Parts: sequence; structure tokens; C-alpha cells
Amino acid sequence: MSEDVHQRFIAIAEDLSPLLADAIARGGPVALHADDAQPLAERLCRSVAGQQLSVKAARSIWSRVLDTAGDVPLTEFFIETNAEAIRACGLSSAKTHAMCAIAQEAREGGLEADALRALDHATRSRHLTALWGVGQWTADMISIFYFGEEDVWPDGDIAARKTLERLTSPRRKTVRTAERFAPYRSRLALYMWRHVDAPPV
Repeated sequence: MSEDVHQRFIAIAEDLSPLLADAIARGGPVALHADDAQPLAERLCRSVAGQQLSVKAARSIWSRVLDTAGDVPLTEFFIETNAEAIRACGLSSAKTHAMCAIAQEAREGGLEADALRALDHATRSRHLTALWGVGQWTADMISIFYFGEEDVWPDGDIAARKTLERLTSPRRKTVRTAERFAPYRSRLALYMWRHVDAPPV
């Protein structure tokens, strides 16, 4: 299916912009790989912990979190009475508070992966963003990379949005451009991220 979607994307992009068509065509098809091996609450907490940080810094902080928690499950470790120990790992008070809120929701049964998987992206996003400290970007990333949703355009992701603007037109709303690629908008984001990371020709 990836090859069929790839050819369809090239055809759509050719109507929009030669630069976009070339960017999509150059690396071949992209594949969406979902990973739901971790409990959803832990994935959400790690996502919050890594916000606005480099990959290296985020990995280092998360490693300290795991070391500090030890054998205690993270949903039990992330409680307000442990806030000082959590902040000592390198997390801000706001991130600490968000992670404790996520863990509390999980303890109360509100983050069961199977239940959230059954929802559409918009409904799932409303549930997730109701949690303190969880924004739309995080909800989009969870839908794409945890639940494997094929049709999510993460317009709040600066790299994806700016790359699409640069390859089409800054005057055209990226949400409207992305609509042309439904029901595979998640793959459009994958193409944009790959283009950002690709070496120059």
C-alpha cells in the first residue's frame, strides 16, 4: 500500500508545487510505524518531559527519572509528594505537575489504551488535552505514533508546518494543503520530517 499511496501523493503534489512533488518523490515511500508497547500514561509523561528539549537532553532527563523511580511503577511514582525528587531529575515544576496529573488520570482508569484507541482522533484529542499540561501537539503525536492513526495533520508541529509552507506557499494555509492528502495526512507529516532531515542535494 505504501507504494500506491506514494504515487498518489506525487500526483497530488504535482498539482500544488513542483518543489513539494520533488520532496515527496525523492526518498521513496514512507511507512507509518506505531509503537504501543509502553503503557499510554508512560508515553504521555515521556512526551511531556521531552517538550522543547533536544533529543539528547530529553533522553538524559528520562534516564534520571527511571533511575530515581527504581522499581516503583511510574504511575505510582508520579505523585505530588515526590515532586521534589522528580524536579531534581531536571524537570520544571510545570512538567512535574503535568506528569502527576497524567499519572493520576491513569490510576483512575482514564487512560486505558484500548478505550482511547476506539475513539476518533478529534474525540481522543479532547480527552487528552483536558489533562493539565497536555496540548494538541502531544495529542497529535500520540495518535500518529502510539495509535497509528493514518489521517492526522499535526499543524502545531513547527517543522512539519514550516516545511510544507516552504515547499508550497506561505500564503496558503497548511491545513488546507494537507486536506488534499486525506485520508493519509499523517504520512504527509512523515514526508515533511524526512525532508527536513535529508542531506542537501
